[in-house]
Amino acid sequence: MSSAISKSSPIFVAGHRGLAGSAIVRRLQRAGYERLFLKTHSELDLSDEIEVRKFFDRYRPECVFLAAAKVGGILANRDYPADFFIQNARIQNNVISTSFQFGVKRMVFLGSSCIYPKLAPQPLKEEYLLTGPLEFTNRSYAVAKIAGIELCWALNRQHGTKFLAAMPTNLYGPGDNYDRNGSHVLPALIRKVHEAIEGRQETVTVWGSGEPRREFLYSDDMADACVFLMELAEETYDAFVSDPERPPLLNIGCGEDLTISALAHLVAKELGYEGEIVFDPSKPDGTPRKLLDVSRLFQMGWRPKMSLAAGIREAYADFKVRYSSIAAASR
Repeated sequence: MSSAISKSSPIFVAGHRGLAGSAIVRRLQRAGYERLFLKTHSELDLSDEIEVRKFFDRYRPECVFLAAAKVGGILANRDYPADFFIQNARIQNNVISTSFQFGVKRMVFLGSSCIYPKLAPQPLKEEYLLTGPLEFTNRSYAVAKIAGIELCWALNRQHGTKFLAAMPTNLYGPGDNYDRNGSHVLPALIRKVHEAIEGRQETVTVWGSGEPRREFLYSDDMADACVFLMELAEETYDAFVSDPERPPLLNIGCGEDLTISALAHLVAKELGYEGEIVFDPSKPDGTPRKLLDVSRLFQMGWRPKMSLAAGIREAYADFKVRYSSIAAASR
C-alpha cells in the first residue's frame, strides 16, 4: 500500500519558525522531501485571508502541516484571552478552508492537549473531547483549537477532504520560547535554573504547589509522529479521517507523566544546580493532570525515542547558544 505523498510533493509547513514547525521541517528534510514551502510572517500573514489564498494559488501545496499558532503559558493565557482566541481562529480558519478550496490531499492540524476537559478521566482519550468544562486559564485558546478540529471534521464529512487533527502533549526542545512572561513550564524552569546558577542563587521559586502532573514530549519526536501520520498508507489514513462518527483526532505523546515538583528537580539535576527548589502555592496550578492516552498512535506503530532527561540536556544546550539574545530581548 502506498501513500498519497511522495518526496517530490509540494509541502507547506505553516509556522516553520516555531518550536513545532521547525522540528517538522528538520524531519522532512532528513527524509529527503524536496519541495518545502516556508514563509515567515512578514512574507505571509496567515491571519489575512487574501494573502493565504494568493499563496495557495501560486504554490499549490498537496500537503500541509498547520503548526502556526499564538501560544503561551498560564500567565499569557490568563492575561490575553481575546488575543489567543482571535489570532488562532483566524489563522486556522484561513489555512484549513483554503486548503480545502485548493485541493490539498492531506493536512495535519496541530492542536493541544488543553482541548480536553479539566477534570476528565486520566489518561485522556480522544473521545473525551467536549465531555466537560475546560480549564479556565486557557479556555479561549482551547476553544479556538476545538473549532479547528471541528472544521477539519466538517470538511471531511461534507466534502471528502482528508484532514487530520493531531493533539500533542506539552512540547519542548530546540527553538523553544524562554520568555519570562510567555513560556511554558519546562522552558521556564530551564531559564530560571540557568539564571540561578549564573547568579549563584540559593533557591529557585516555582509557580504553584508542584503537585500537578504533566507529560512532556521532545519536539523532534512530535515531528517524527506527524510525518509518520502524513506518510501512512492510503487505506490506513483514509479509514482514520473518513469515520463520520468520530473526529479525525489523534493524541501525540509519550504516555508517561510526572509532577511539576519532580520535573523541577530533574531540570536542576540535569543543569547541575545544587540549590533548593521552593514552590509558591499562591500562584495557579492549572489542570491537576494532563496525561494523553496514546494507545491509538502506538497501535499504528509509532513510539518516541528521546528520554526526558536526555531531551532536557538537548534543550539546555540550545538555550545556552541563544541565551544572550533571549536575555537582551526581555530586558
